Amino acid sequence: MKFVIAPDKFKGSLTGDEFCSLVATEIRYVFPNSEIVKLPLADGGDGTLEVVKTYLNASEISLTVADPFFRPIVATYLISGDGKTAFIEMSVASGYRTVQSNELDCKKATTLGTGQLILDAITRGVEEIILGIGGSATNDAGMGVANALGFKFLDAKGEELKPIGENLIKVEKIERPINSVINQVTVKIACDVTNPFYGENGAAKVFAKQKGATDQEIEDLDNGLRSFAAIIANNFNVNLQEIKGAGAAGGLGGGAVAFLNGTLVSGINLVKDIANFESHLKNTDWIITGEGNLDTQTKSGKTIGGVIESAKKFNIPVAAFCGGVELSVSEQQEMGINYAVSVSKGISTKKEALENASTNLSFATFNFLQLLNSKNA
Repeated sequence: MKFVIAPDKFKGSLTGDEFCSLVATEIRYVFPNSEIVKLPLADGGDGTLEVVKTYLNASEISLTVADPFFRPIVATYLISGDGKTAFIEMSVASGYRTVQSNELDCKKATTLGTGQLILDAITRGVEEIILGIGGSATNDAGMGVANALGFKFLDAKGEELKPIGENLIKVEKIERPINSVINQVTVKIACDVTNPFYGENGAAKVFAKQKGATDQEIEDLDNGLRSFAAIIANNFNVNLQEIKGAGAAGGLGGGAVAFLNGTLVSGINLVKDIANFESHLKNTDWIITGEGNLDTQTKSGKTIGGVIESAKKFNIPVAAFCGGVELSVSEQQEMGINYAVSVSKGISTKKEALENASTNLSFATFNFLQLLNSKNA
């Protein structure tokens, strides 16, 4: 039999590579003569950088930039072996993983550090930048990124504003840099959500609470995004509210379109292309995938949704091993998953589930493979 193992990470417990190794061990035990292909994936969010490095002859570039609160932090990005493409994950400089949970305060946070990474890549002569925008701690609509590239944001008095979320509503004028360096590159924005820029499903109202905002601050940030969108429309002739995914990463999805001339693309499709994913699927009997939680959002730009999309092209059954499964039988069937299981055993806390993820995944995989083996007997 041939198995393709193509998971996302289990956030906080297993990397994609670790998932692949654990599952492969069980496959070799139950089906010792099987062919196994390991293809860890990501959807453009936190962790994409590590996955991309798996497939490309890329070198790491490290430099000191600003963290979400303007403090120095060492951040890393990748440059492809031919020097033409940079892979930048905004979470390494501007993500929640760079700060303590009790520090989260998106109204005061900035994406400046991500912009500094982009600027460094441009000065090294890259022709294309792929920007992953998951896992942000910010809600500045890309003001920080733009500021690093020479854009200035002015208030009604003509004074320059600090590029943070609470200042969105104060922006009255945007000064563009002369001979902007961003014109030297093309930018693809790897995005895994379709949220609009503002409103009930927008950047602030959906994501700001988990980034430290109170209910009143969420309303203030949403009003700021509305005001900022009007300024962008007047200055750049771009209607951010009409762009699916503009609300991603605290509005950076939309800001990157306006300030970087970027194009929002599906993160999982981008990573699948880099991995030449579908070229490995010929004669595959099962694809085994997984992620932290399987729910109705999975089919909307998440890794498993992208795996299923490819599997359907080749009529390959899909087994999903996840930390949690929140789908009904009909939802599972509609999505196209042939086998789905929560690997967490017994009644456990989230902490216990994370700590025992390796053992639980191996156990669940073994039992699934034994079931396959009995059917093939």
